[in-house]
Amino acid sequence: MVVHQLTASQARRIAVHAQLLDQPRPTDLVATVERLTFLQIDPTAAIAPSADLVLWSRLGRTYDPTSLTTAIEHDRTLVETVAYVRSPQDIPAVIAEVREAEPYPFMAEWLAANDSFRRDILATLEADGPLLSRDIPDTSVVPWPSTGWTNNRNVTKMLEALALRGEVAIAGRKGRQRYFDLPDRVYPPGLPTLTLEQALAHRNERRLAALGIARATGTVMPGEGSYVGDAGEPAEVEGVPGTWRVHPAYLDAADDFTGRTACSARSTGSSTTASGLSSSGVSSTSSRCTSPRSSAAGATSRCRSCTTTAWSGSSTPRPTARPARSSSTRSTRTSASPPR
Repeated sequence: MVVHQLTASQARRIAVHAQLLDQPRPTDLVATVERLTFLQIDPTAAIAPSADLVLWSRLGRTYDPTSLTTAIEHDRTLVETVAYVRSPQDIPAVIAEVREAEPYPFMAEWLAANDSFRRDILATLEADGPLLSRDIPDTSVVPWPSTGWTNNRNVTKMLEALALRGEVAIAGRKGRQRYFDLPDRVYPPGLPTLTLEQALAHRNERRLAALGIARATGTVMPGEGSYVGDAGEPAEVEGVPGTWRVHPAYLDAADDFTGRTACSARSTGSSTTASGLSSSGVSSTSSRCTSPRSSAAGATSRCRSCTTTAWSGSSTPRPTARPARSSSTRSTRTSASPPR
């Protein structure tokens, strides 16, 4: 197989293009989330919640935060999982990774000890869902042990664990509180059940589609992209050691590129190498913040408001009533009543 030879500038352009931060600007919210693979749900809102900042940096002034709520809770074209907003197409792979390759052995032991608790929750949701966690009785046998704020938060921990495994789903929100229900009332019908091998292949393909160029294997710094296995095609980047994997559909962006700028006052303060490529992964996929200097060279800097990395293990949602918006803040998504 041919190994693509790229300059650092070409690699940066591919990464920026993959993250939808070049011209032309995307116009469709759902398609944007599908390309990025997920939005992180972060309640911190120094300017606005993380998901809104990421979408604004792509869609621009046409973006309305209420449209994200509508897509999740009314149209079901997007779904909320534990800590993320995702496309429904990714839910089977996310669930399969947790089910087939349990990342936390202690969690498996806790779930086994509380199997009657699990069955009680499923029966309660079947009869009365969707419900807030505070409305579900705690019948746990073994409490959740923690030295932090999750200590003895048994209902919440069980609901999140079941959501990650596809046994329950997040159906909507009341402020910052989540409604939980059975998956067949939330997810679209006909979602497949994947093996772990199929899930990993799906994840790697989707991750590379969001990153454009990434390492095949290895460890990366937090927030510095990820690895993609054998997805895509091999590439070498001038001045950067090792072999990369590049998405073949984006190779034209290496030479046919028009940059743009998305400005925000919220920055992580982290930096990149002079080439814009980290030693472990192509992570500099945002446009430059606070200064309109994006160019055909793909000049970039790290900014939390303008960048997102691809994929993270987790699971996902449905209500049918259009939720009411809070009159007090743009950053809080609300439902006036349980979504049914």
